[in-house]
Amino acid sequence: MASPIDSLFVKAQNTSLPKSLRPTSPPPDNVPKHKHVKDLKLRTKLNRQAAHAARSKALVEDAELLLTSEAGKMQVETELERTWRIGQDDIVQGAGQEAAKGRRELKLDGGPYRSRYSKNGRHLAIVGSMGHVATFDWQTGTMHAELQLQETCRDITFLQDQSFFAVAQKKYVFIYDRDGVELHRLKAHIEPTRLEFLPYHWLLASVGNNGFLKYQDTSTGHIVAEHRTKLGACHTLAQNKHNAVLHLGHSNGVVTLWTPNIPHPAVQILAHLGPVVGLSVDPSSGGRYMATSGQDGVVKVWDCRNWKGTVREWTTRGGGAELEWSARGALSVAVGGSVNVYTKPSIQTSHAAKAPPPLYLTHPIPHRPLTSVRFCPFQDILTIGHNAGLSSILVPGVGEPNFDSTEADPFEDKKARREREVKGLLDKIQPDMITLDPDFVGALAPPTKLTTAVNDTHDVPFARLPRLERLRAQGKADETELVDDDDENTAEGDGDKNDKPQSRTEKEKRKMRGKGKSLKRYLRKQRKNVIDPTAVAIRAKLEKQREEKRVVKAIENGQMEARKPSALDRFRRP
Repeated sequence: MASPIDSLFVKAQNTSLPKSLRPTSPPPDNVPKHKHVKDLKLRTKLNRQAAHAARSKALVEDAELLLTSEAGKMQVETELERTWRIGQDDIVQGAGQEAAKGRRELKLDGGPYRSRYSKNGRHLAIVGSMGHVATFDWQTGTMHAELQLQETCRDITFLQDQSFFAVAQKKYVFIYDRDGVELHRLKAHIEPTRLEFLPYHWLLASVGNNGFLKYQDTSTGHIVAEHRTKLGACHTLAQNKHNAVLHLGHSNGVVTLWTPNIPHPAVQILAHLGPVVGLSVDPSSGGRYMATSGQDGVVKVWDCRNWKGTVREWTTRGGGAELEWSARGALSVAVGGSVNVYTKPSIQTSHAAKAPPPLYLTHPIPHRPLTSVRFCPFQDILTIGHNAGLSSILVPGVGEPNFDSTEADPFEDKKARREREVKGLLDKIQPDMITLDPDFVGALAPPTKLTTAVNDTHDVPFARLPRLERLRAQGKADETELVDDDDENTAEGDGDKNDKPQSRTEKEKRKMRGKGKSLKRYLRKQRKNVIDPTAVAIRAKLEKQREEKRVVKAIENGQMEARKPSALDRFRRP
């Protein structure tokens, strides 16, 4: 008869990893084995990392051979023709039958409207300022949910997939399921104006009229972080998909970058002379470029690597503009009564004059105001929200032609969606990992520039050093008011007639002589790492008095001759 331990052993042998967690390809050849490492646990970890890196490299090489689809653009036959002269009717006639379905006009009441696509680009969520909310599959026309909330709604976003969506309503943020059933009322998000969802961290971020930026974990329901921006109401919010940093545009023209683990902005720049209206980050370049637009009618493109100034800027007609980058690096600018699209590399090339870059496509929309622009993932479609509903136009060459089915699959079924949701929960990244430079994870720490050796004896941890030693290691120590004890002791020793060895008590007594003067006491109270004009003047005065004393003692000892007075001394500056 088999014992319980034997049965457990048999079950353990038959247990295997789920299919979603298994490697999809065999390990490549010529993977280093790290046999020189004696620690078995460390050797196994290094072998696993090496196999993973080699497998990823091989898959990238295979993808370059298999992904043959390319994004096409509009091309003109002669140099005198321009692409922006081509209208939507000509584009629809030249496009295929399936691609032409993206051109549509939705006339709705209760605007202006804002829209948001799901991650795979299959589903669309719209919200009107009067409370009309709807989610549907835009390719098949299947309606998922339609609500009349009868109150002000400002923004909408999908969560991890099309099964749930969040609406920024008049007072709170509400979460609904696919059928439109209210699931949660997030009372911590008060008067929200904009929403963003971080898919790899499962964080729902909101900013509102009270000026608070709040992160809430949708998998646990806890508030992860709550930052007070101290810049008033905020109506512009965008995320950098490369590092999950949130970009906020404020009413005083300032753009701030926030992470959940820092209570103050990581970067703060004065971008415009008026309120910031539009804000977007380029996903095609790894989050290197950011576009902003202000109420002053200026569109600026910034380099997020150095923030030393704008890469390019130009003036638009009609005031503030709504901005959005596509997956292939095309920038759409909705301002006034038209939508303009600019492509790379002109918008990312420095230009001295404030002239607009070459226009790729334009489309007039008579329904003002234009409140939102959204590119559909994996499609050449741009959806514009305005006062009379929604307009979708075709923009050839702006969508990513190849998709990763493990990341976002437009053709996934119910089972694949469940598997992806479970895998996303298991691979969820902690909020503390969000930083401006995500490449620091797994990299070697650079050698420190601070020297923590005290008297060149041994290295002491920087946190355990005394405060004065820490300031000296950082080069911030203020040693201008320290008295040169050696010189004073030497000067006093020269005048001492009895050259007898002094005891320790006498040395301490002589060392503290003169330390109780009022000026010294004032300097000790004012000792700080800030340049104070009063303290600088007093230090200069003390230094002058010490120099006069040294000269008098040198003359008395015969080391220096006394200076004879001259008639020109009356012209000397004090």
